[in-house]
This record gives sequence, C-alpha cells and structure tokens, in this order.
Amino acid sequence: MSISQELYPSEDDLVYEEELLRNPFSLKLWWRYLIARSDSPFKKRFVIYERALKALPGSYKLWYAYLRERLEIVRSLPVTHSQYETLNNTFERALVTMHKMPRIWIMYLQTLTHQKLVTRTRRTFDRALCALPVTQHDRIWEHYLFFVSQKGIPIETSLRVYRRYLQYDPSHIEDFIEFLINSSLWQESAERLASVLNDDKFYSIKGKTKHRLWLELCDLLTRHANDVSGLNVDAIIRGGIRKFSDEVGRLWTSLAEYYIRRGLHEKARDVFEEGMSTVITVRDFSVIFDSYSQFEESMLAYKMEDMGLSDEEDEQNEDGVKDEDDEEDDDIRFKYEDFEKKILLGFWLNDKNDIDLRLARFDYLMERRPELANSVLLRQNPHNVEQWHRRVKLFEGNPTKQILTYTEAVRTVDPMKAVGKPHTLWVAFAKLYEQHKDLANARVIFDKAVQVNYKTVDNLASVWCEWAELELKHKNFKGALELMRRATAEPSVEVKRKVAADGNQPVQMKLHKSLRLWTFYVDLEESLGNLESTRAVYERILDLRIATPQVIINYAYFLEEHKYFEDAFKVYERGVKIFKYPHVKDIWVTYLSKFVKRYGKTKLERARELFENAVETAPADQVKPLYLQYAKLEEDYGLAKRAMKVYDQATKAVPNNEKLSMYEIYIARAAEIFGVPKTREIYEQAIESGLPDKDVKTMCLKYAELERSLGEIERARGIYVFASKFADPRSDPDFWNKWHEFEVQHGNEDTFREMLRIKRSVSASYSQTHFILPEYLMQKDQTVNLDEAKEKLKEAGIAEDEMAALERQLAPAADKSVTKERKVGFVSAGVESQSDGGIKTNTNNEEIELPEENDSDDDDIEIAQKDVPSAVFGGLIRKRDEIENNGEVDGGAKEKDNENRLGALERIKKLKRN
Repeated sequence: MSISQELYPSEDDLVYEEELLRNPFSLKLWWRYLIARSDSPFKKRFVIYERALKALPGSYKLWYAYLRERLEIVRSLPVTHSQYETLNNTFERALVTMHKMPRIWIMYLQTLTHQKLVTRTRRTFDRALCALPVTQHDRIWEHYLFFVSQKGIPIETSLRVYRRYLQYDPSHIEDFIEFLINSSLWQESAERLASVLNDDKFYSIKGKTKHRLWLELCDLLTRHANDVSGLNVDAIIRGGIRKFSDEVGRLWTSLAEYYIRRGLHEKARDVFEEGMSTVITVRDFSVIFDSYSQFEESMLAYKMEDMGLSDEEDEQNEDGVKDEDDEEDDDIRFKYEDFEKKILLGFWLNDKNDIDLRLARFDYLMERRPELANSVLLRQNPHNVEQWHRRVKLFEGNPTKQILTYTEAVRTVDPMKAVGKPHTLWVAFAKLYEQHKDLANARVIFDKAVQVNYKTVDNLASVWCEWAELELKHKNFKGALELMRRATAEPSVEVKRKVAADGNQPVQMKLHKSLRLWTFYVDLEESLGNLESTRAVYERILDLRIATPQVIINYAYFLEEHKYFEDAFKVYERGVKIFKYPHVKDIWVTYLSKFVKRYGKTKLERARELFENAVETAPADQVKPLYLQYAKLEEDYGLAKRAMKVYDQATKAVPNNEKLSMYEIYIARAAEIFGVPKTREIYEQAIESGLPDKDVKTMCLKYAELERSLGEIERARGIYVFASKFADPRSDPDFWNKWHEFEVQHGNEDTFREMLRIKRSVSASYSQTHFILPEYLMQKDQTVNLDEAKEKLKEAGIAEDEMAALERQLAPAADKSVTKERKVGFVSAGVESQSDGGIKTNTNNEEIELPEENDSDDDDIEIAQKDVPSAVFGGLIRKRDEIENNGEVDGGAKEKDNENRLGALERIKKLKRN
C-alpha cells in the first residue's frame, strides 16, 4: 500500500523532525509539533499522533487530545459508519495503558452508549468497574444507570444492574423503586418499599418522610391489588392508620379500594363503616363518606347498566339469534346451571335483580350522615354538652332513640370536664318524659340529677328550680314548696364531718347558700305562702349573708304592701349598713324617697338625719342625686335657707366635672326663691370656687348676661374683663364675639378700644411672645382700630353727627405744645389730661352738668320711674298674681292648718305678701 506524498514531512517540518530525532521521548517537542500543525489535515496529524504515542504510550495528555479529535470527526457521522469502529479500536488501544483513567473510560462508555451496542456497552461498563478503584465507581455508575434506563434495554439487565448498584450504595434505593414503578414491576416495587418502611435507620436522600412513603405504598397496593401478592395489605395499611394520625381518612379509603379492586365489595363496605366509626376529625370523615357514597353510587349504576344489557341479550335470544360464545361454552354453562339448581336456587341472597336493595342501602347511608358526623364530634370530645343536644334533635320523632341517647349522654359526660352546662342534659331528659305524660319517671330523673356532683353550685340550683317549675306546672304547689325546703336545708353536722373526713366537698354542701335558689324560694313563698313564712325566708337570706341590694328592696316592698312601713324602713337600715358604694346607691335612693313620701313634714328631723348619713357615706361621683333629693325635701317641707345651704354643700362635694351643672341648679333655685339679686353672690362664689377654666368662662358669660339684663353695664363689662384671661382669641372666638356684640350695643369707642387692647394682651400672654412695638406702629394700629370702631357703631345705628362728636372728644389735641409721653405697649382706656405741674387728672367725658338752682325748686322736678323687673322678686310675683285672681281664703282654722303644712318657700312668700 503506497503512502500519500502529503503525509511525509515537509520542509517546514524538518526543524521539528530534527529535534525529535535527537530526543524522540520529549512530550514537549511532540506537543509543539502538533500545535504547529494544528491547521494541517487530520490524516497528517493522525500520523504525528500515532508516532508520538508509539514513543510515549503512557502519556494521558496525548491520548486525551487524540481521542477528542477522533470524536469530533465522527460526531456528524451515522453510528453505522466504519469510523466508529476505528474509534472504538483507538479507545481499546488507549485503555491498554490508560485503564486507570476514569475520564477515558467515560468517553468510551458514552460513545458506546450512543452507538446502541447493548452487550458491548454492558461489558465495557463491567470492565471499567473492575479496572477503576472503588472510590471512582460513582462516576461510572451515573452513566451506567442512565444506560440501563434507556428504552430497548432488557428489563432483566436493568434489574440486575440496579441490584448491583444498591450493593455499592444502598441509599439510592428510592431511585430503584422509582425505576420499578416506571417499569410496571409492581410486586418488587411494593416489596422494596415495604422493606424501606421497616428499616428504622433509613434516611431519604430525596427528602421524603415516612408518612409520604407510607402513602405511596398504600396507593401502590390498592391500585395494583391483583398484581401484588405475598404482602399482608390489610395489616400494612392498618399499621399506618395506627401510626400516623393525619391522613387517616385517606388510608381507610385506600384499604377499602384494595378490597374493591379484589372484588370483595362487602369487605370494602365493612372497612368504610369501620373507618367512619373510628376517625376523630371531620375532614377524615368527609373523605371516607364521600368515597363510600361514590362507591355505592357506582355499584348501583353498574348494576342498572348490567340489568339493561342482560335484558337486551334475552330479547336477542328470543328472536332466535345465538351468539358464537354460547356454542363454545355449552359445557361450562351446563355445569353452572346444574350447580345453580342444586345449591343457589331459592337462596334469597342469590337474587340478581337487587337494585332495590342497593337503592335502599344508598338512601340509608345518606340519611345517616348527620348522625355519623355528630359521632365524630363526640369522639373528639365526649364531654361536649351541645353536641349531645344536637344528637338528640337528630332523632326527633323517635322517643326510644332519644331516651337511649340521653342515657348514654348522662353516663358519658363528666361534669368536671364538661364543655357547656351538664345539668341541661338532665333537665332535657326529664322534660322528655314530661312531654310524654310520664311524670313519675321525670321525677326519678330529677331525683338522680340533684345527686350529681356538678362543677358549680349554680348548676345544681338550676336543677332544683327546674324540678320545682315542673311541679308548679302540674299544680303541685305543696310539692314545689317542699322541694325548696329540701334544697335550702343546711346539711347536718354529721354530714359535714363525714365530708370533711373524705376531703372532697361536693356542691351539695354549698347549695344552701345559693342565691338563685333562695330568690326562687322567696318568690314561691310570696305567691303561695303567708306573711310569716315569707318573712322567715327573707330573714334567713339576710342571716346567711347572701342578700343583694335587690333582695333588700324586694323585702322592703313586700313589707310595705302589707302595711308594715316601719319594718320596711328597718330593712332599708340593715341594707345600708351591709352594703357599700356603689351597691348601696339604689337602697339609699329608694329608702329616702319612700321615707319622704311616707312622712313628709311630720318626721323632718329624722329625714334630715338620714340625708346627712347618706351624703356623708357617698363618694363624690355618687352624691349629686342625694343632695338634689335633700334640697327638694327642704324646699317642700323645710326652710329655704337650709335648702340653699344644701345646695351650697353640694357644690363643694361634687367632683369638678359636675360643679358647673350643680351651680346652675343652685342659681336657678336661688333666683326662683329669693330673686335674681341673690344669685350675684352665688356667681361670685362659683367663679372663685376653683372651677376649670372653661367652666369659669361659661359662668362669667352667664353672670355678665344677668348684669346686662338688670342694666348693670359696668358690672357686666368688669365681668368680661375678668373672664378674658381664660379665653384665648385664637381657640375661643365665641367669647370675644359676645363681648364684641356687647360693646357694640352698650359701649363707646373708648370701651371698644379697651376691649381690643385686652384682646391683644391676652393673645400675647397665650402665645408667650413678648415684643415692643414702635410708636408709629402703635399709632397706626390705634387709627385702624378707631376706624373699625366707627364702622361698628355705624352698623349699630348711631347717627353720623354723634359719631363725629365722639371722634372730636376722643381725638388727641394736635396743637398742644407739650407732647404727652406714652408708655410703650400700653393703650389707655380713657382720656387723660395733665396739668402743667405734672399732676394727672381724670376727666369724665360723660359728666352731666346740673343747673345751679335753689333747693326749693326740687319739689317741682318730676322724676321718671321705671318698674323693677319681675325676675328680681323671683316666685313672689307669681304667687301675688295667683292670690289676686283667686281671692283670699276665708276661715281662721283652715288658714292656720294650711300654715302648718306650708314649707319654707310658701311661708316666705306669705310673709312678704303680708
């Protein structure tokens, strides 16, 4: 075979050839030679590689580069090309010296896998595993498993490879199980999965929990029930149900599905029923019930479809059409018919047309759903009283089941652990017998109920009260009273000693102190008993110290109804000594109102003493109604001065937030009794009493309005000046608007200017800003304010000439030779004049010049008279008008008797009238 001329070394190669002749075993020289000929055809480089590898057969670098180039050449060729075989031979030659290099093995194995050479690839993988150390096997196994997982690989080969791999690394058993499932090898996959679950040391490299693996096993066993054998599926799934509390419903349905797929339908129904009767969560119950109902529905549909097909076949046979299968299976059918005649004929369960039975079974299942759901809730907490009541309602119309349910309930529920009120079960149980006219059994139930040790006394008292209500409903009044006497009887000393020795005190020992029981008892006595028995019950309640303010009031009302007024007041006295505020408030109010209504003026001193005691013991926030009631007593039956004194005490006793309203009441009553002038000292007292600033301002406004109505303009203005320090102009414009209106109606420019000065000073004090204005700014501000005042006076209706006169009087003299010094930041409220000596004299611009005449002419002067306002006299003017209209009452004895019955207010009015 001749060699191509181009494969021989060229002149450019002589340099490298000469060096290689001198040192043919230098890898560096061969590598330089290959790099220099990187652009040459591969055939020439092939010769260089072969020469280099012949000189250096153990060079990994040369072999790796050579194999990579050969792989690049065959990459675009089909696997049947001859170059692949050449490549395989090259790999085999390389592995003679490179058999410890895993990368060379991997390249070779990947090439063989690509060529689909199954047997050769498998054997090469085995050679690689034998040649390489075990520490590098994981690099080979990765490609080996990929190879056996491909389509076309015999399943037995894959299984053997995976089993060998598990001997190398058992932790990857999950991959093997997944491969088995994908390969539809259900038997071995189930066995492997079961072995994993039985291994306590197993750790999932995929992060799967034992619970998830268990569910996968259950799904595998149930979906392929006919393909898996040798495993106790029932025991496996029941073990999972006992071990895993969540997803219990899914496991029960899996077990039932297993039996369904095996064709054991009745066994599946038993599993469904057992699951519904054992689960303790509503979610699991819903899963099982839905699966159960779907199963029954599908079985019913299947049976109906099967019956329809059988009817069609019968019609075809009647028409003379015979199936080919019938001809082939004549012998088998003959044997079955013979068996049917001997054994199954006449057996009631062998009825093929059982659609009605299946329908009834399905309807019965749907009807039982509420009962089964309630059973689940009761399994969660058997001491839930409300769920027992709901269970009884489910059996409405079936007294037998209701009685059985109540019996089970009172046996199951522990009163100490009950959620709800356990005594209601006993009461409802007894009422059930009552509804069916069985009073004897109802009494037996109540008798057993009162012997139960409840958690609270109130529960036991409720049972006694319901029992008594039952007796009252059926007109057994003596029996009801006797029951109450039994219930309220105090346990004997022997019983107490015995209970103390046991150490566990039942609620029956505390029943005689139940207020609910005593109130019911006293109501019965009031309705059915006599006076003495009812009083005895009330006294017993007071002796046991369980009375409430309402019991005290009821006791007193009861005595008042029977005309025992003093005894009723004694009960009130006991009540106010027993209770403290705020509970005693209602007793005091009722006691005082009843006493005043009963005795009025006859026992005035005693009533005053009661009121004094009431207001002394009452806290500040509760004392106001008592003081008002006290003052009303003095107004109606006592002295007016004492009434005013009571009001005065009340204003000092009430808290600050109620002082304003109390002073308003005080002022209103004083104005009505003594007239409006009397209220001035009350207003002054209120302003100086320490009221909050907003209340002081409100009181000053009312005071100023009073003075204005009486014509005291200067007094009203002084009050406005005093109150101005409590009103910030920026946050309280209402006050300044009222003062503004006041000055517009009753003031002049000077007073208006004074108000503006005060407003500025108050605003400055609130803003806490101190500043000094220049003289020209003050004059400008004064001019602006003067113009504003003239506008306001003009709006008020003052004539223009009067305004001009006022302006001339108030304007400063421009031609004065000596300019008056003014204090910076001060605005004068009046006109000041200063003599040459420096002494200031105040001039009154509104001074009236009287004519100089003799005193003898005074008789001729007629002074105009003005009527005094009616408000000054208070209620006297109204009394006078009534007397003038009605006339005087005749009769001395009658007038004297009326005078004795008059209160302080009426006596004062009569004295003034006389």
